[in-house]
Amino acid sequence: MSVMNSAATLTRRQVLTIASGAALVGLTSRILPAHADAAATQALIKERLGDKPLQEGRIKLQLPQIAENGNTVPLSFAVESPMTAEDYVKSVHLFAEDNPLPGVATFNFTPRSGKAEASTRIRLAKTQNVIAVAEMSDGSVYIAKNLVKVTMGGCSG
Repeated sequence: MSVMNSAATLTRRQVLTIASGAALVGLTSRILPAHADAAATQALIKERLGDKPLQEGRIKLQLPQIAENGNTVPLSFAVESPMTAEDYVKSVHLFAEDNPLPGVATFNFTPRSGKAEASTRIRLAKTQNVIAVAEMSDGSVYIAKNLVKVTMGGCSG
């Protein structure tokens, strides 16, 4: 039987099995560090926001001081802003310094949002700093950072 003839007789299931196996090999061959660190997180912040100076203030970041389970850590933030067409919060970026991938989430806002605040739950691999960075419509950038002690990690890696 020729190669051409055997390829023509593959079932759809066989083709999908071969393709998914090849994709899995491609994914597992990509090596990622087990955890990021403060330097990698700072590099990611710089990549997203450029060289803008980071100022403290205007962001209220709420997280528990101790998270018994890193799988579901409650997080909320609020940014002081009049949310007018001239002065509003464009986006808030969340980072976790020691997670396998430090970029956790980005929330985008417009003046029509009314308020620049949100609540969610995040996963934390281990005890680490969680950072919120607010990008304002005038180009200014504000930062807040909280340390969360995690007793049981929530990210594999």
